[in-house]
Amino acid sequence: MSYSGGYGGSSSFALIVVLFILLIIVGTSYVGGY
Repeated sequence: MSYSGGYGGSSSFALIVVLFILLIIVGTSYVGGY
């Protein structure tokens, strides 16, 4: 677990947030399709 730049924690948090938003968008578009 090596970090480069010193922002490894925040970048992983941002990645989780992006994945969560993407999941919401896909979920709403899937429901909206019906």
